[in-house]
Amino acid sequence: MAEIVVLGAGLGGVIAAYEIKEKIRATDRITMISKGDSYFFVPSNPWVAVSWRDRQAIEVKLPPVMKRKGISFFNVGAKRVHPAENRVELSDGRSVPYDYLVIATGPDLAFDEIPGFGPNANTQSICHIDHAEQASNAFERFCRNPGPIVVGAVQGASCFGPAYEFAMILDTELRRRRLRDRVPMTFVTSEPYIGHLGLDGVGDTKGLLESEMRNRHIKWITSARVASVDPGMMHVEEIADDGAVKATHDLPFGYSMMLPAFRGVEAIRGLEGLTNPRGFVLIDKHQRNPAFPNIFSIGVTVAIPPMGKTPVPVGVPKTGFMIESMVTATAENIGDLVRGKTPEAEATWNAVCLADFGDGGVAFVAQPQIPPRNVNWSAEGKWVHMAKEAFEKYFLGKIRKGRSEPFYEKLLMDTLGIKKIKPET
Repeated sequence: MAEIVVLGAGLGGVIAAYEIKEKIRATDRITMISKGDSYFFVPSNPWVAVSWRDRQAIEVKLPPVMKRKGISFFNVGAKRVHPAENRVELSDGRSVPYDYLVIATGPDLAFDEIPGFGPNANTQSICHIDHAEQASNAFERFCRNPGPIVVGAVQGASCFGPAYEFAMILDTELRRRRLRDRVPMTFVTSEPYIGHLGLDGVGDTKGLLESEMRNRHIKWITSARVASVDPGMMHVEEIADDGAVKATHDLPFGYSMMLPAFRGVEAIRGLEGLTNPRGFVLIDKHQRNPAFPNIFSIGVTVAIPPMGKTPVPVGVPKTGFMIESMVTATAENIGDLVRGKTPEAEATWNAVCLADFGDGGVAFVAQPQIPPRNVNWSAEGKWVHMAKEAFEKYFLGKIRKGRSEPFYEKLLMDTLGIKKIKPET
């Protein structure tokens, strides 16, 4: 009998628990460790922040689902992983032993790296459901006394899509409220150009997003480093290619949402051989840690080198379908290991993304997500907004039913040539 522990109950962790359960033997046991008892559909947080969704609409209570699936569930966060001892220490003092560990914690949000930054200081966030609710309350107050808005992503950020989404969604909502003419908007990003996305672009994301921002009268500053944030004022340095400060900007705002840089969570940060200096888990092509091969990692917590040199540090995003491909590879490899076989599955890291703009959006397919690519495609249209709404309902339905990939989803993706696992060579 093997003990498999999944640490984290976000997109990657929950789906991993479902898929691993299907791949292991009947005698093996799987346990999930989570800080809370709920799954939240994070891609809907921008909608929560403008009151297009409420908390309950994107929430799934996990204990009943996990019980039906035969998965043990600990509603207690992890204090520390002890790789040499094959155990996870919980915050209440208990320990959970494992034969195989899957780290899917998601990131720690590094608001503290910039003075005055974050939801406990002077800017809003949509990274967590609690932050999105706080951002919604702040937006309602803002609408009673509108002024300038600053939206974007700071230095070291690796998640840019939601920043673009939220800027466009704010524009859409302000137009609906007949307030847009009173709200100057500026997009501030560490990217070297609009539409870089931490990926050096996908298709014509540069042209598509620049055009969209011009049409919506949103100004932008790229290669931006946020020095500090005071109440109602953001201090930004625009960095030249040689690293020198090209210009400084003091941007007044009545409302601001800026995405932070990520780092590994405290439970794994600083573990030699397991993580890099930022606390992200080092993995090989089979999602395994080289120093501790019984530890796998998926999702945002995986260490991926940046896409070349940029004037301001820019991280690589880990998007939804890319994470799902990591999950499938991990599940297949653990299934092989418990049967005494050599793990061979490699994730494709293909990306399929829908960026909603409230009344339209941009979709892109990157195969693989990190260039050079076999497929590099992007498109825009009103259909993207409707597609994202449909996907939200579909994905929440999968979580509630305890399914990872129904046959019709796999059939559709196979038909489109979008696969999760690399073919054997």
